[in-house]
This record gives sequence, C-alpha cells and structure tokens, in this order.
Amino acid sequence: MPLLLDTDATLARDSYYAATAVRGPGHPALQGGTSCDVAIVGGGLAGLSAALELAQRGLDVVLLEARELGWGASGRNGGQAIHGLACDPATIEDQLGLDDARRVWAMSIEALDLIRERIARHAIDCDWRDGYLGLATSARKGAELAAWADRVESVYGYPLERIAPARIVDWIASPRYHSGVHDPRSGHLHPLKYTLGLARAAAAAGARLHENTPVQALVAGAQPVLRTAGGEVRARQVLLAGNVYLHASLPGLAPQLGARIMPVGTYIACSEVLDPQRADRLVPSRAAVCDTNFVLDYFRTTNDHRMLYGGRVSYSTVTPANLAESMRRRMVRTFPQLEDVKIDYAWGGFVDISMNRAPDFGRLPSAPSVYYLQGFSGHGLALTGLAGRLVAEAIAGDASRFDVFARLRHRAFPGGALLRTPALVLGMAWYRLRDMLG
Repeated sequence: MPLLLDTDATLARDSYYAATAVRGPGHPALQGGTSCDVAIVGGGLAGLSAALELAQRGLDVVLLEARELGWGASGRNGGQAIHGLACDPATIEDQLGLDDARRVWAMSIEALDLIRERIARHAIDCDWRDGYLGLATSARKGAELAAWADRVESVYGYPLERIAPARIVDWIASPRYHSGVHDPRSGHLHPLKYTLGLARAAAAAGARLHENTPVQALVAGAQPVLRTAGGEVRARQVLLAGNVYLHASLPGLAPQLGARIMPVGTYIACSEVLDPQRADRLVPSRAAVCDTNFVLDYFRTTNDHRMLYGGRVSYSTVTPANLAESMRRRMVRTFPQLEDVKIDYAWGGFVDISMNRAPDFGRLPSAPSVYYLQGFSGHGLALTGLAGRLVAEAIAGDASRFDVFARLRHRAFPGGALLRTPALVLGMAWYRLRDMLG
C-alpha cells in the first residue's frame, strides 16, 4: 500500500501536535549487527510501552522505528483516553464469556490508571485532563446510551453519571445533543508529548531506540532476525507493533495478520486560540467529548484554549478535498457560535480496524517467538499502554493476561486485496445514512 504511505506523509505535515511538541535530539538509525533479548518493530505507543516494561524487567531491548518515534497514529490521534474497547462489551462476552469479559473491562480501566501512573512516575508533561463525555444526538440514541450505561454499571461495576436532556446545556453549549454520560476516570492529553515522554522513559530504563530504520525482512526461527538497510538484529523474541504501517510498508511480512486489519483515514482540525472564557463555555468541564454515532465526531478544548475537532473518516484512503474547510464546517455544525473562528491546523492519519473492532493480540502460528499487537480500531490511546504491559508479562514468563486477548477470534476482511476496500466504503455509506436518519 505505497499510496497509503504517500498520503500519510502529506497528512502529517500540518499537525498541531507536531507544532507544539519538542522532540529533542532523536535516536540514531541502526548501523551494523546487534543482538538482544527482545526486538520491537514500531515506535508508537504500543512498541514504546512494551520497551519500557521489558527494560524495567532487566531485558535487553532494541526498538526499530521506520520514521520518527510517534510519527504514526500514536502522535496524531484525537488524544482521548476512554474506558472499554472500540467494540461493545457484548462482542467480548460472546467469545470469551462474562467472567473473562469482566477481566477485559477491568484491564481497560487499568489502562487509564497506567497513563496517570506513567505521567507521574516519569514526569511527562502532556496536558492531561480528567473527564469524558459520551453524548447522544437523538432521543432514541439517548435511550440506547442510558441502557448501555445501566448495563456497564450493573454487570461491570463501573459507575457513569447520567446527563438528562434537561441538564445537557450545563455540559455542552451545542444544540446537537440530547443527553449523555460523564466518566471522570477517562480523560485526554497531548498524544505526541505523551509518546515522546514514554520514549525518554524507555531509553532511561536501558532500551536501545533507533529511528529512521525501516525493517526490510523478518527471518523467523529459533533466533529471529530483523534485517534493515544498515544492519540486522538477532533476538530471542520479536514484537511486531507497527500496526497498519507495518503491513503497508511490508505486505509480505505477516500476510495472515495484514488481512485482518484495514487502514481507515481519520482527520482532525485545530482552531485558532480562543479567549479562555469562550473555550470554557463550549465544554464547561473541559472533558473530552465523543458522540455515539457509528460515524462519530469527537472533540475537546486544548490547554492553550483551542477547539480540537475530529470527525470525518475515509475508508478508501483518499483524503477529503479542502480538509481544513471541511473540518471547520463540521465544527460549526456542532458549535454554530464558532462560525467566525479560523482553523490553524488540519491533519490526519490512518488507524487499523479489525472486523469486529476488538484488539488483535497474539503470536505468529508459524513462529511462536514472534508476538504482535494490532487492531486497536481507533480506541488505542489507553489500550496500547496496557498492551505493552501484557506482552512484556508474557515475554517474561506470565502470559495469563495476554492470552485472554489472544483467545479472541478474528476474521479477514472479505473481498481480498482488490475488493475489500470498495466493500467497506459501501458499508460505511449505509452507516452514515443510518446516522443521518437518527
């Protein structure tokens, strides 16, 4: 998928996150041969989290990133860290049963606590704010959201504050929303600052990080080998954590995994700086916000008082025309009072989705010493951190929690390489229509 990589490089140019994060001196490309306990492919949140956890356990870790650390979805996402998974809990219940579904839910909450723990322990300045609002755009969707919250509370023991229609104006200054729920334990942050903070923590713990080092081949065996243009790494175990970028650049590396995820373009705009009181009025709690539509909008105010707004997606990998204006119109549809506000930044990138929106973790059947993490489905800011911890536990000898996720079954997208993208585009057109009809 070279077109995806070319498109993504263009989308990365106008990122608010890149403009407001300090990268530091960077890390050298790999030159020559080396060996280690664990080699990691991918310098995003999942790979860096695993590198940190493994290095803290005393293992020798080498991480290879094709571009810059946090260059992909980890450094360009909406910045929302939210309870649960991208799929409904019922998806996990159907496959694993209620007891293990409860374990998975509890681990998703552990993922939120892990972010706070790492921010405090490693002094990561990443603009963290508590609070998440899930909002419904109609009475029917409001009833569905309330029923979902009731079940999450009764079955999973996780409390959520209900926001009735009469109170919605106290939470958001928008005519679009009917009702909602509030979760104080979820929150939001500057994802690139957080990713770079994890990288500094991993390096301080002893992990060897290499940027601008794309992997060209994986030779599986008793001691897997990763080959690059400048050298090679021999490792006892390997973790593939490149997600959609790994399969786009090396489609033959693990084809059975690549068929189980699809690249989805997601787009974000960031306004000019607002008067702080004006920003406060938009979302008084300053929480992250997401609606419950299938093709959803998500947004939040930043620490420097901008409106950061994400909404449209592309299942064809084609970037929407005039992205900044397109995103400004979506923002104004939610907040008409921002009609006079300019967009300073508009960018995007690709996330990997699985067929059932559940995460896809496991080991290569043909090479059990090669682990993989993928399929976060746009819900990975918190879950990637947990995934790094789980795979580190498994590599260190306790796979009990990792294997709960590894038991989830995943199917390849239908249609093969030629037809699966057009089929998905048609399917998503139906969901957009369903959202518009309420």
